[in-house]
Amino acid sequence: MSAITYDDFAKVDIRVGRIVQVDDFPKAKKPAYQLRIDFGVLGIKTSSAQITKYYDKADLEGKLVLAVVNFPPRQIATFFSEVLTLGVVLGDGDIVLVHPDRDVPLGTRIA
Repeated sequence: MSAITYDDFAKVDIRVGRIVQVDDFPKAKKPAYQLRIDFGVLGIKTSSAQITKYYDKADLEGKLVLAVVNFPPRQIATFFSEVLTLGVVLGDGDIVLVHPDRDVPLGTRIA
């Protein structure tokens, strides 16, 4: 593992969002959902997330998540993923979401 500076970390814009829509993503190479996430003043952004192992669509809607919002959009099959939803990677396709443990304002930056 290589060390980074605080300035390097500060360049990564991680924000709190609320999942407002979850759709199946049958065209993804690995099982995934297409998420629409509300980041308050930043608006609603899209994300492809390989989180089908532990989460049903109904469980995800309304859930707070953390996401990197300043990566360039990435095309995955026919879908543009605008943000990277953060999770703990336990194994291949084995991801647990990282999220605040209480309600906080949407769009709040993580420090």
